[in-house]
Amino acid sequence: MSGRHVIVVGAGMAGLAAAVDLAASGHKVTLLERMDAPGGKLREVNAGGRRIDAGPTVLTMRGVFEGLYAHAGTTLAEHLVLKPARILARHAWDEDERLDLYADRQQSADAIGRFAGAAEARGYLAFCARARRIFQTLEGSFIQASRPNLVSLAARVGLRGIPDLWNISPFVSLWRAIGGYFRDARLHQLFGRYATYCGSSPYLSPATLMLIAHVEQEGVWMVEGGMHRIAASLAQLAAGCGAVIRYGADAAEVTVKGGRASGVRLAGGEVLTADAVLANADIAAIADGRFGAAVSRAVAPVPRASRSLSAITWALMAPTSGFSLSRHNVFFSPDYAREFDDIFRHLRLPSAPTVYVCAQDRDGDGLRATGAAERLLCLVNAPATGDINGYTGSEIDQCEQWTFSRLQQCGLRVERVPTRQVVTTPADFARLFPGTGGALYGQASHGWMASFRRPGSRSRMPGLYLAGGSVHPGPGLPMAALSGRLAAAAILADCASMRR
Repeated sequence: MSGRHVIVVGAGMAGLAAAVDLAASGHKVTLLERMDAPGGKLREVNAGGRRIDAGPTVLTMRGVFEGLYAHAGTTLAEHLVLKPARILARHAWDEDERLDLYADRQQSADAIGRFAGAAEARGYLAFCARARRIFQTLEGSFIQASRPNLVSLAARVGLRGIPDLWNISPFVSLWRAIGGYFRDARLHQLFGRYATYCGSSPYLSPATLMLIAHVEQEGVWMVEGGMHRIAASLAQLAAGCGAVIRYGADAAEVTVKGGRASGVRLAGGEVLTADAVLANADIAAIADGRFGAAVSRAVAPVPRASRSLSAITWALMAPTSGFSLSRHNVFFSPDYAREFDDIFRHLRLPSAPTVYVCAQDRDGDGLRATGAAERLLCLVNAPATGDINGYTGSEIDQCEQWTFSRLQQCGLRVERVPTRQVVTTPADFARLFPGTGGALYGQASHGWMASFRRPGSRSRMPGLYLAGGSVHPGPGLPMAALSGRLAAAAILADCASMRR
């Protein structure tokens, strides 16, 4: 591949994965990142003098990352220390109603049996079996494959696999499908929450998203040193394979020559030429012309109505009491339907939010390190209107009051000090990730066609390739890594074809 130069714009998970694959395959790679560190949404902030993960907080589908490191001639274990979580998450509805889900499926079933009865425990095991079948149907034919359409997906599974495709239930909502396994409203809420993992509403998303349950049961991993270590490790690996990484390099325009992408112009005026450009950016930013008018039609525009969830987060150092936190904790809204109606229909902050709390000094069993204060990331879902509604200070304060009141109603008291917390709003996310309005997952997975509407690795502009959470196969760390690897594979194939 001597002489082929690829510019990768954006050192998020997808850009890092692509840079590793391309550099390890012999390409000359220049990775441009406008921030001063890699990671993108896999970011950390300083609160109270401590570094706190302020983006994704779990690692799943470990095999995706093992394959990435193996392609570069090394192993995941040589670069990162991963520890399995025995407790997947602790869930609460009030001071008394609490339920843990475990990495061990039978242990979870036993806990559900004690919580809601034997019938619900049987429903859980049947739900898990269905989730496993859906994942197995789609893993090779869709998730890890180049962007399919309905015809190619059917061809990949073959005639014998057509019944399995029907059983993934793309035409039934996740909320409705869950009702076939659980009568307890609390469990309906708990397992409907999987839709939020890709920024969507359980009332509007297809039942296909049940597969997330199987992904979690296959292993949830904690990274020693914090989640940002993944990004730092991959940047080091890419550099070791020969990639040149430039931080503080803001890509202002993808240049075009002869009808194909020819390089990048930086905000300072410097022009870099390349044989191919890989944009690890939300496709909405490209469609909005943020990389130049010449490539704005390389992707379809993203309607505001199709945006996924945004969030308000509080990264803080604080002592806690009352509720016994695990590593991952969910405090459910007393009115789930209203929460999603507020967000997706009325485009307003939910008045009764579900609150996620990641206690980052807790291990996989919920045991915590010593010290009076601990590192917490608290998150509530919000509409992706950061570019049209910045929310007033009083609105953010009101949401904060609702959020921490909800925690207190469930027994968790957090002793907050304003100088020891960092608040991030949809407007902040919109500034961090231009063109998105603060949407953190690309387009919402609403309706059975949502997955097919995500673009694949090749854009409409020759020489311009796409990767990231807004691109097939979708949002989340492993999916973003897969999108980067799929884009790298497309570049390798196209360059090989050009060489012949």
